[in-house]
Amino acid sequence: MTKEFKVGDRVRLIALPSYIKTAEPMPMLRPPDVVKLDEEGTILDRRPGGYWGVRFARGAFLMDSQYLERVEDAPHTATNGEQSSQPFSSPESQA
Repeated sequence: MTKEFKVGDRVRLIALPSYIKTAEPMPMLRPPDVVKLDEEGTILDRRPGGYWGVRFARGAFLMDSQYLERVEDAPHTATNGEQSSQPFSSPESQA
C-alpha cells in the first residue's frame, strides 16, 4: 500500500534503503549514509514509479513511500484553556 503525501509535507525517514537515488535530471545512486535515520525532509514532488522527491539537509533524493512517514505538526497551543497575556487574578483579588 502506497502512502500519499502532498507537496510541502514534512516527512521523516523511518528506514534506510540499500542505496539512495538523487533527484537530479540525471539521477545517481548514492550510499544510504547521505541521510540519517529519523532525518526530516520536505516533499518536493511526485515522480513516476511511486517515488517522491524529498529535500533533506544534504540534497534532494528520490524515496519510496515505504521509507517515509508524515511528520505531524506540533500541537497548536491555542485551545479553550489558552493562557492570556493578562496577569492571573484570583477571585479574592477581585472582591
